[in-house]
Amino acid sequence: MSSGIVNVWVISPDTHSERRLDPHITVEQLKTKLEPITGISAGNQKISLYNNESDTQSTAQLSDDSKQLGFYGLRDWHVLRVEDTNPSVSFTGQLNDYSKVEKFELSDDAYAKRQDTVLVYKQQHKVGRFAPSKPQEGSTKPDVDIPVGSRCEVESTEPGLHKRGTVRFYGETKFATGKWVGIEYDEPFGKNDGSVEGEQYFSCRTNYGVFLRPGKVKIGDFPVLDDLEADEEM
Repeated sequence: MSSGIVNVWVISPDTHSERRLDPHITVEQLKTKLEPITGISAGNQKISLYNNESDTQSTAQLSDDSKQLGFYGLRDWHVLRVEDTNPSVSFTGQLNDYSKVEKFELSDDAYAKRQDTVLVYKQQHKVGRFAPSKPQEGSTKPDVDIPVGSRCEVESTEPGLHKRGTVRFYGETKFATGKWVGIEYDEPFGKNDGSVEGEQYFSCRTNYGVFLRPGKVKIGDFPVLDDLEADEEM
């Protein structure tokens, strides 16, 4: 490296680069060197000197073409910001100006006819709104025959507890979608009297009625449990 050469940053509207400069060249010579780099003609260049890139206030304006760069105290890692005083005759700034770029627009009908779009992919693979609709709650299993008046037993999470009763209703309700079984329990294990939200589906004593999904109900010969049977057998 030649003695006295300094490394500086050169920044213009479209460029940002590191350059090695001889502080003995004049401002006029510098502008000539920067013309092919920045795309700004030498006559339209305005060069400002900054201590670093984060500075907002310049330390000098290289306004005298006859002065050497050393006159302005140029040293390593100074920043030379080059502005275009007449951008209408050059290309500066146009690389980032998207307002002059013609936008590609496609009508909905034209888009629908194309075979290489996301829309086609979703249709072929049944994704998103093209996916098969899920069955509503309560209709995931085939309909079963639950005759009204039949005896039944209900699953219980409590060990040894058997909830038995009689089917009093089977069908659709207003409080939820799908089929429901209305049961009158033999004992007060229920939650209602056969009505829900003001709608009466069957009648029974308070807290003897309950509505369950068919999958929780077992139909069969389930007699009423007698708590005294165990004592009588002793």
